[in-house]
Amino acid sequence: MMRWRTRTVMVIGTGVCTLLLCACGIRRTAVRDKVQVGVACYDQGDTFLNEMVDCLRDQFDKIKTENGAHMAVTVREAAGSQRTQDDQVKELLDEGCQVLCVNLVDRADPSAIIDLAREYDVPIIFFNREPVAEDMLQWEKLYYVGADAQQSGEMQGELAAAAILSDQQIDRNNDGRIQYVVLEGEPGHQDAIIRTESAVNTLRNQGIELEKLSCGIANWNRAQAQNRMMQMISQYQNNIELVLANNDDMALGAIDAYKKLNVTEAALPVFFGIDGTKAGLKAVADTELYATVYNDKGGQAAAIANLAASIGFEKGMDQMEFENGKYIYLPYFKITSENVNEFLKES
Repeated sequence: MMRWRTRTVMVIGTGVCTLLLCACGIRRTAVRDKVQVGVACYDQGDTFLNEMVDCLRDQFDKIKTENGAHMAVTVREAAGSQRTQDDQVKELLDEGCQVLCVNLVDRADPSAIIDLAREYDVPIIFFNREPVAEDMLQWEKLYYVGADAQQSGEMQGELAAAAILSDQQIDRNNDGRIQYVVLEGEPGHQDAIIRTESAVNTLRNQGIELEKLSCGIANWNRAQAQNRMMQMISQYQNNIELVLANNDDMALGAIDAYKKLNVTEAALPVFFGIDGTKAGLKAVADTELYATVYNDKGGQAAAIANLAASIGFEKGMDQMEFENGKYIYLPYFKITSENVNEFLKES
């Protein structure tokens, strides 16, 4: 599986090289030799997003280093405010950006940004936070790069089911059911809802009897997750046997809560995350986090850079492979103690 992922990234990288070499070969006939890219992020306090933006910078640098084609990148972060992001996009467009890469604050409210981009005739590559399908139809120059949230939830459910079926001690009270809690991202956020529903449904489809004790909204944030988890522990004491978190930061926040309360190892539940951040991978390696699901930030960054280069240098769009003409999805990967070191090396 890891070899397949490597091949995918290599294909993306090869596509970048091919299109830029073609562009360089005809530069004398008025092809751009520099493209300005504006990157607008919802909040770089988000650990996964911050790591992904670092990967994106690396990919743009790689294009310049390997092909001599310059892509100037300007990054803005909106600190969770859609109004701020709208203003930042206007500034990026006024500064001459020719391609926009947008990680929306509010995935259900992209119209102002789309209208601005259309006015300036600047294509948008949305990433990580997928707009509503109807909004993606507002203009032909809208694209999305990301991953399938349902797949991540299904994989988390499969990992949890495998753990429960292989270790009877997870059901500490021996009642034949697993008492669980969920730490969820933003209220109404598509990925949060889908990850939770698909993880729980997968567990049930695997024959695991479940009893839901509680669900806490922690906005993808480690500190908030710690607070929510401490409230749950106060209410349910040692009855919690499984913690499903929509991302690694919230899973780590739940672990922090148990550490702060000095709960003995025998009374700990099993914890599962999603994203495969550096801290999440380390926690799997240290056997604190039982498993996580790797969200391929490197592969997505390569796909975004490839697409931005195709758009900016006006070469290679016919070589891009889209779903429904607009979407590029990369797969998730299961991470356990057995394969975590392979991913840690890459990180």
